[in-house]
Amino acid sequence: MAIQETAGCLRDLLLHSLAPYKQNWLMQRTATVTVSVALLCGLGLGLAAYTFLYAKGYAYLTNDPAACTNCHVMRSQYDAWLKSSHHSAATCNDCHTPHNLVGKYAVKANNGFWHSFYFTTGWYPDTIEITRFDHAVTENACRRCHEDITAAIDGNVVHGSARGLQCTRCHNSVGHSESASAALLPKSPRSYP
Repeated sequence: MAIQETAGCLRDLLLHSLAPYKQNWLMQRTATVTVSVALLCGLGLGLAAYTFLYAKGYAYLTNDPAACTNCHVMRSQYDAWLKSSHHSAATCNDCHTPHNLVGKYAVKANNGFWHSFYFTTGWYPDTIEITRFDHAVTENACRRCHEDITAAIDGNVVHGSARGLQCTRCHNSVGHSESASAALLPKSPRSYP
């Protein structure tokens, strides 16, 4: 029994004497983790700010079609739009973003993120392709601006009650030239945002 009491006393003494070291170690570890997380967040925000300024990301918050040419792969689409029938009637945002404030900037933010990711990494196809989601946004824009025509076509028995028929099936080069619109119809579910 005396040995057990002695062992218990030694254990208590050891734990009591190590307590400040254990507490100090926890404080140091917490401080290290906090500083590491702060550095990573700062690095991420700094890189995002640099990319936003360097790539003229602020230009995408405007309605200026020239902002789309910040990326060299969009030059042919922009040049074709300048010569198109829609040049005097619609900007890029009129056809490629929803017609409400939240939807417009949600689509711009999503596309902006993925465009900058793919253009920064270089992981994009030589011929850019519209995604199925963005194609649906464009289809809705066509139908919104040309509502009288699309309503008549959708209900026309000759067209077989053409609900689901997409405007871009026949009119894929209206806003851009044939060559610039070659990839307008999406080829895969999510090959490129």
